[in-house]
Amino acid sequence: MNMATTPSLPFYQPTARECDLFETAHENGLPLLLKGPTGCGKTRFVEHIAARLGKPLYTVACHDDLSAADLIGRYLLKGGETVWVDGPLTRAVREGGICYLDEVVEARKDVTVVLHPLTDTRRTLMIDRTGEELVAPEGFMLVASYNPGYQNVLKRLKPSTRQRFLSISFDFPDEQTEIAVIARESGLEPDRVAPLVRLAGRIRALSGMDLEEGVSTRLLIYAALLMAGGMNVDQALEAAIIQPLSDEPDVGVALRDLIATIYG
Repeated sequence: MNMATTPSLPFYQPTARECDLFETAHENGLPLLLKGPTGCGKTRFVEHIAARLGKPLYTVACHDDLSAADLIGRYLLKGGETVWVDGPLTRAVREGGICYLDEVVEARKDVTVVLHPLTDTRRTLMIDRTGEELVAPEGFMLVASYNPGYQNVLKRLKPSTRQRFLSISFDFPDEQTEIAVIARESGLEPDRVAPLVRLAGRIRALSGMDLEEGVSTRLLIYAALLMAGGMNVDQALEAAIIQPLSDEPDVGVALRDLIATIYG
């Protein structure tokens, strides 16, 4: 869990009207759900808009063991005394900030129960341990994200939860936009970034390989950073693309063959 307080504006390249939608949702106190593959810019998008709005941002990376208490808070022993410590969701509500739940489907089921009153007209957060009922002030916004490609029967958002949120679908940007983003983030020249993006397009179009997902823009930025730092192409792509995408030797061979067709 972390709070983003950097005063500078994190770079984000809009692809449609997603920034306008976020700001309108914020003005009206509406929750927002972001859907899309890993590494396509969802988290950066939230960081960018939060900084643009001048709002405190509490980001929670959801996981199997994340409970409602992790979000709301708990009593802790400090200096021989038991004191209540707010969780990130409670702090965001008290401050009128933005709480971003990354990969919300990974959290435990009791988290959904806590979120529901915050995502309808009540806009309230019950803290059973302290007896408080907090009413979210203007400015508070709940944002969540998930990757539809990873959903299964055991981990998926119920329709009753999904229909409480506005929703935006994210995908990887078009080729020219992705080149510009990677060059901007890594400092690598655009003409050297272009083959990386072509490679990503070929990987994303593959079918029948043991890949859960295509290569993310995030990994392409990592590869470009290595190359901009002086690492040769083969080493950079091995570390930033081949190894992160799969542990299967035959998949690695196929990816190296694909790289050879792009880079010669």
